Amino acid sequence: MDRFLFLTVDGLARGAVLAAFALSLVIIWRAARIVNFAQGAMAVATTYVAFTVTSATGSYWLGLASAVVAGLVLGALVERTVMRFVGNTSPLNSVIAGLGLLLVIQAVLGMIFGNGYKSMATPFSTSPISLGGVSAVSPYDLFIFACIAAIVAGLALLFTRTSLGLRLRAAAFAPELARLLGVRSSRMLTLGWALSSAVGALAALLIIPTELGLNPHAVDTVFVYAFTVAVVGGLDSAGGAVAGGLAVGVVLSWVSGYLGATLAPIAVLVLLLAVLLLRPAGLFSMTKERTV
Repeated sequence: MDRFLFLTVDGLARGAVLAAFALSLVIIWRAARIVNFAQGAMAVATTYVAFTVTSATGSYWLGLASAVVAGLVLGALVERTVMRFVGNTSPLNSVIAGLGLLLVIQAVLGMIFGNGYKSMATPFSTSPISLGGVSAVSPYDLFIFACIAAIVAGLALLFTRTSLGLRLRAAAFAPELARLLGVRSSRMLTLGWALSSAVGALAALLIIPTELGLNPHAVDTVFVYAFTVAVVGGLDSAGGAVAGGLAVGVVLSWVSGYLGATLAPIAVLVLLLAVLLLRPAGLFSMTKERTV
């Protein structure tokens, strides 16, 4: 029972980070109908910014703030300089552009920082707290839960309670009509990319210190899992990204703990295939209106 509880809490903590990554993909999909395959590399680039700032100042919190700001700037820059000029005649155009950007960012990071792993400290202990003789959750896990809860609450407040959120949704779902109503759709698209990149930056900064360490390919596997989460939950559903992230995180933890880490990717693949076969649009996809 102790082992089950520990694996479940650990899976929820990992799943929360996957949910944040999946949310960054959902934001881009809802804003531009694009799956950004460079999202992981962009997040790693912002983590290097945090690593550099923290090394220079000794402050984790300054590093965290710099990573989020760098994410906002990098997302806007990518949309303005790359994605805005990608033709939409074929859905493959944006995929190819994203993959090309992924290779470029990883190559540049490798040239500047090298390909070796760099250790990163966490602001709180990663050792589980013992409650009644049961080791369940660590202070760093609680920090992760708090960060993800803040992201979800902030995005929900933005999109449902503010005029800016209304303009973002209008520009995403009906850009031509939004322009007629005075909404600067191009600016809203840039803001969507910036928000997505900032969320991905925070997610990477949360998970990289608990993995092998920081290197240009640090979140490649995490991105694959996050993409799976987004598909399982539904690329149109922010709530689905959160629920799917927690579910996939727990599945990964259970399979790794009881059957071995080598079987964890297979379990995720089986889950993905099952969802694609039974509900291709995702478990929490929004229902479309009937046209007839």
